[in-house]
Amino acid sequence: MAKRALCIGINDYPGTQHDLRGCVNDANDWAATLSARGFTVSKLLDSQATKAALVAGFNTLITSAKSGDSIAITFSGHGTLAPDTSGDETDGYDEALCPFDIHLGNVLLDDEIHQLFAKRPAGVRLLLISDSCHSGTVTRNAPADPDTADAPRIRFLPLASWLPADQLPKGPSGRPLARLPVNQVFTPWAGVVTAAGDVLMAGCEEGPDHYSYDATFNNRSNGAFTHYALKALKTLPATATYRDWHAAIRRSLPSTNYPQKPQLVGTKSTLSSPILA
Repeated sequence: MAKRALCIGINDYPGTQHDLRGCVNDANDWAATLSARGFTVSKLLDSQATKAALVAGFNTLITSAKSGDSIAITFSGHGTLAPDTSGDETDGYDEALCPFDIHLGNVLLDDEIHQLFAKRPAGVRLLLISDSCHSGTVTRNAPADPDTADAPRIRFLPLASWLPADQLPKGPSGRPLARLPVNQVFTPWAGVVTAAGDVLMAGCEEGPDHYSYDATFNNRSNGAFTHYALKALKTLPATATYRDWHAAIRRSLPSTNYPQKPQLVGTKSTLSSPILA
């Protein structure tokens, strides 16, 4: 039984004025943890994490896996919304991951992610860890990220930061909308966790007004979810389950500084299985 992982961390988003600080540290920290648990780990950091590289990385994991294998993917970076071109979204927007080259208009849509993982052989177990958010209620005119080093930053990239002005959604007045008319937003990974052995751990709940935060702890930047998830994991016994892990994380989140509610998705039996086994 093979165990393989891909850890993605993107701090640098050229041309957007929405750089992050903790995502590369997140990816390195997850990589170290997964490696110690027997996974063969690959990483895509900053400029390595183009859309083409993400697709290639996912394809490599999927096509090399066989029944009984385990694959893990961690993503730390911005999420966003993109205008739906396939007609499958009732609100008119696709959820998406933001690669390094999003300034060139490259986003990885939820539809594309689902198509990639549909190729997965039966019996391959999947762990997805997402320290990002995909909320449609971030305003186009939201204040710029604070400059203070310790100020939390939301890991969401507004449409106006990467989509050309003439493609932005407009209201009845013809002006760009201050708030996107999205009633419910789901992580791009939502349709991927379909098999009995799959687990999704996300930094925040689905839907509008739920965010994952880029934070600083002891002068070191991390995602708040990643920081507390790895801190909790170190305190748990080898027999601990995913439910135990999630409960330990929820003792730290949400908090006053980071009002995010980590999410855990999987079947009852899978969530009762040992962590990273």
